[in-house]
Amino acid sequence: MTLSGFELMKMIGEQQDRRRFQQLNWRGTFSEYLDIVVRNPRVARNAFQRVYDMIMSYGTEEFIDAKKRLIRYKFFSDESFDGDDAIFGLEIPLMRLVNFFKGAARGYGTEKRVLLLHGPVGSSKSTIVRRLKRGLEHYSRTEEGALYTYDWYPGVIENHDTFDWRQVPEAEWEKCPMHEEPLHLIPRELRTTFIERLNETLEPDHQIRIEGDLCPVCRFHFRELMQRYDGDWLKVMNHVRVRRLVFSEQDRIGIGTFQPKDEKNQDSTELTGDINYRKIAIYGSDSDPRAFNFDGEFNIANRGIIEFVEMLKLDVAFLYDLLGASQEHRIKSKKFAQTDIDEVIIGHTNEPEYRRLENNEFMEALKDRTVRIDIPYVTRLRDEVRIYERDFNKKKVRVHIAPHTLEMAAMWAVLTRLEEPKKPNLTLLQKLKLYNGKTLPGFTEDNIKELRKEAVREGMEGISPRYIQDKISNALVSNQEEGYINPFMVLNELESGLKNHALITDEEQRKRYRDLLAIVREEYTEIVKNEVQRAISADEEAIKRLCANYIDNIKAYTQREKVRNRYTGQYEEPDERLMRSIEEKIDIPESRKDDFRREIMNYIGALAIEGKTFDYRTNERLHKALELKLFEDQKDSIKLTSLVSRVIDRDTQEKIDVVKARLIRDFGYNEQSATDVLNYVASIFARGDTRR
Repeated sequence: MTLSGFELMKMIGEQQDRRRFQQLNWRGTFSEYLDIVVRNPRVARNAFQRVYDMIMSYGTEEFIDAKKRLIRYKFFSDESFDGDDAIFGLEIPLMRLVNFFKGAARGYGTEKRVLLLHGPVGSSKSTIVRRLKRGLEHYSRTEEGALYTYDWYPGVIENHDTFDWRQVPEAEWEKCPMHEEPLHLIPRELRTTFIERLNETLEPDHQIRIEGDLCPVCRFHFRELMQRYDGDWLKVMNHVRVRRLVFSEQDRIGIGTFQPKDEKNQDSTELTGDINYRKIAIYGSDSDPRAFNFDGEFNIANRGIIEFVEMLKLDVAFLYDLLGASQEHRIKSKKFAQTDIDEVIIGHTNEPEYRRLENNEFMEALKDRTVRIDIPYVTRLRDEVRIYERDFNKKKVRVHIAPHTLEMAAMWAVLTRLEEPKKPNLTLLQKLKLYNGKTLPGFTEDNIKELRKEAVREGMEGISPRYIQDKISNALVSNQEEGYINPFMVLNELESGLKNHALITDEEQRKRYRDLLAIVREEYTEIVKNEVQRAISADEEAIKRLCANYIDNIKAYTQREKVRNRYTGQYEEPDERLMRSIEEKIDIPESRKDDFRREIMNYIGALAIEGKTFDYRTNERLHKALELKLFEDQKDSIKLTSLVSRVIDRDTQEKIDVVKARLIRDFGYNEQSATDVLNYVASIFARGDTRR
């Protein structure tokens, strides 16, 4: 059935929410706006309060990491909001960031500072700012995040008693170019009385403050109308229409972005606006605010946020504009007095540029007005994996990605960022595992805290996630015909790219990165050996039989009895060889075998008292020992090594097919990647390399 263009248009029209559109485009009188302020004083928040409330509106969750209480702000990690920009594993830097906004929202001083995100390339600095900007856009469209501005009607009103602002054509309204707070229309000398009276009716946490004054354009209209009506402020307010304000970076409303360009093609007017020479002929003066375009990034970002991309690459002249904007919340446009602004100023930069600022004695004022927050690379493996799973999931990638492929790439990335541990009995890989929440014998959570404390620059150097993403992408493209990629394909891409890596100029560092790749390959080998072993020994009935045999023997052993042979019916001594072959798989020494056997029997006895049946799966150590024992018994019968020689009889092939099916069903492989893994593990056994 073919759809017509009209039917498609009708479908779109039916899906539109016109009521929602009307809410976002609300217009009313100044009096009606004051009614809104009384009902919901949050509409008059400043930019810092709005950003902080926006972050907190998504909620938080607390968790403990190495005895340290951390807060995860869901605004940054909630994938339902903006999944492509979700941030993982930066809880501590983001806690500092939110504390900055919290202090600024309460007027503790940080609202007079430039927020500077500092860190290596690809560490999520731009992503954090982008998420804040997208968040503000979304928040301003909600009832909780609503804010308002106003327009002027400079024309003549014949009769104020019968005047209806709705009858004025839209083209005759002039918007405030800086989207100001409507409460600025209250004369400064009358604000104290107004605020005191209003705040008497409000909760302590919702007290109103009016900060700042009218912009030059609004000041001109206000002054002209006050003169026209001989100081009658109420009549002036008839020329004002208040409207809902919705932030939009695309429409340059409430969100500004400034980035360095060629010095010859950039000047400060991009920040503070410029003269409109065409209008000089109309108004007769270049100092008339109507002949000036207040459309610089500082102007249009008023009430919201302005981002400075690679801030410290800007010419010094631009950095000077930041001084007044941050400390006094004022900007200086050409030909006009200083203009009040209300906006969050946030920039980001990398280390070389920041070092240049530190060494520039002429920029002391800027350094003093800057709050720096370090944004390092992720150093927790599971968080790094989530970054790549977000970018290379089944919805986006049609090529099959074999299990552990993204994990191994992430493992190498994290290893390059970690500092070598000072403890002689700890390897870099073990340190990574400790950071990832794994417990290791001899190491406590206090040790993890010490490791992090002694590694001052951890995460500020190493391989960027962008490099990993590029190489995974290369592997996907190169192996598109095969229909899948595995860890070795990606690791080979990562290694081959090192010789042309633009940020690696030191041959010693390049060698270190290659050595770390070798460590990752070894770790992957251990992982897949274990997986194949588990797949081979996944015969539930065989494990149950082996477990029952073991339990019968240790019961007889601990009670000094004999075991009845199921085949001959004769009573025999407990099978010591069988018991030790299982216990040795989990490193139970000869001297501890009696304790382990009594421990198992006591556990079974305790369950029996509670009326419960023993299940080997509830005892992790015994379960592992049984799997390894079964694998050892079955690997020869399966003749996995015959895969290498390609000489496989029907019985062996059937058993291999069962193992392959288990790898596909239980571990996430497809046909090809499962075959690869079996061939690889078979080659290890063929070499006699069965170390665990």
